[in-house]
Amino acid sequence: MTRSPLSLRLLASADEYGDPVSQEAVVSELFHSYEPRQGHRLPHDPLNMIVAPRPIGWISTRSATGGLNLAPYSFFNAFNYKPPIIGFSSIGYKDSVRNVEQTREFAWNLVTLSLAEAMNQTSAMLPPEVSEFDFAGLTPLESQLISAPRVAESPVSFECRCTQIVQLTAADGRKVSTWLVLGEVVMVHIAQSLLQNGVYNTAAAGHVLRGGGAGDYFTIGSDQLFRMMRPK
Repeated sequence: MTRSPLSLRLLASADEYGDPVSQEAVVSELFHSYEPRQGHRLPHDPLNMIVAPRPIGWISTRSATGGLNLAPYSFFNAFNYKPPIIGFSSIGYKDSVRNVEQTREFAWNLVTLSLAEAMNQTSAMLPPEVSEFDFAGLTPLESQLISAPRVAESPVSFECRCTQIVQLTAADGRKVSTWLVLGEVVMVHIAQSLLQNGVYNTAAAGHVLRGGGAGDYFTIGSDQLFRMMRPK
């Protein structure tokens, strides 16, 4: 393992000075450290730039009255294998959360490079009675096991049944205006073109991932692929 310049500098300071005060001074010089509750003292909050790039939760739902909603969420991931559970986090109680709470169902749709602009259109602030499918020129495709449609243009979709809706809390117990929606994947749809000898080809799919800036996104391909096996 090659030590980083930061770790080498810290080791050198420990050898040279050998006291915590001097080491703390070196750490202060090498790192920008802050308590989030007191502000980051930077032009932009770096949190979502550091925890990045992230898969996009492109979530389609149907309201109790039949209205369709489609929205991208930058806080999204998978949390369990068996049963498969995925989830997205909504900052603010938005239409997607309300619809899932009413119907206990939602679908996730993969955002690829060819769908990036349409996905961005679905982030527009629209009234609940306006469907983002129509606004972005996308096609709602009937799901097999749930009432919420999936995006016909997306090469991968998951049909999900809600398992939990959790309002987040801070360390002091204070309620945060953010809701985590978790759901069990009950049906998976994968375009045949992305299966090579029965294996899903992530690099060929052109996944779009969310960066941290106001308009920063990433995509991945075969150039970013490397393999590393766990030690036995």
